[in-house]
Amino acid sequence: MNLKVDLAGVTLKNPVMTASGTFGSGQEYGEFVDLNKLGAVVTKGVANVPWEGNPTPRVAETYGGMLNAVGLQNPGIDVFVQRDLPFLTQYDAKIIANVCGRSLEDYCEVVERLSDQPVDLLEINISCPNVKEGGIAFGQDPKAVENITREVKKYAKQPVIMKLSPNVTDIVAMAKAAEAGGADVLSLINTITGMKIDIQKRRFALANKTGGLSGPAIHPVAVRMVYQTAQAVKLPIIGMGGIATAEDAIEMLLAGATAVSVGTANFTNPMATMEILEGIRSYMQEQGMEDVHALIGAVR
Repeated sequence: MNLKVDLAGVTLKNPVMTASGTFGSGQEYGEFVDLNKLGAVVTKGVANVPWEGNPTPRVAETYGGMLNAVGLQNPGIDVFVQRDLPFLTQYDAKIIANVCGRSLEDYCEVVERLSDQPVDLLEINISCPNVKEGGIAFGQDPKAVENITREVKKYAKQPVIMKLSPNVTDIVAMAKAAEAGGADVLSLINTITGMKIDIQKRRFALANKTGGLSGPAIHPVAVRMVYQTAQAVKLPIIGMGGIATAEDAIEMLLAGATAVSVGTANFTNPMATMEILEGIRSYMQEQGMEDVHALIGAVR
């Protein structure tokens, strides 16, 4: 049975990976998950300098998921290179570094720093607020998406994945802009902006007021956006958003995703990625499928 998939010339042994920000850089999950079995590990966001993140409280449970306003807290590129990469290179899983920034220069600096590191792909998180443009996320304006993609590509030695935000009117316009800018792969969706209010305290559940909604509640939206994007561009897609079971992952593949990322499910079930991988394998056996490509984009 062939589970191998190709992302811009990088071969993954299977289509299952972790979603950025839900798995650290693998250290926390090592006792639960055999990282060698994953197609890839996607790291937490890496910035050019350490980010403290947002004030607490910054996580709240919701129906079918959670809200987070962690604010991409991370120790910065130096710690990532010295501590996290040596850990990840011990394993036979591809390494995808998630890159965040507050300006175009920030992104390019991190991408350039990673050019000679043992990283297989770069995932550019364009849901970050652009401080120079008044705080609107890079990923909410097609021109900004195309521009940041084109600029990052100038510095990148690895294939570039542009991670698209769902907080837009037309996901296809964003996908086409990333493709026009030279993206090699797309990943979608990031979290959906939401809010929760504590009625007993009569105050916001998150100090930031709003946060990113993730988990099963957003899965149907993610499937729809992956399908729309797959119909509109020629790039491979990493599908994510509320994948908690093998059924969810298979749905994403059928919609047109070449690979899938498992995020929030890791918090409630550290074995989620392993169970999803086994579930895909079992489904293919039941259906008499020898190659995972028989699933990818099979629903038109």
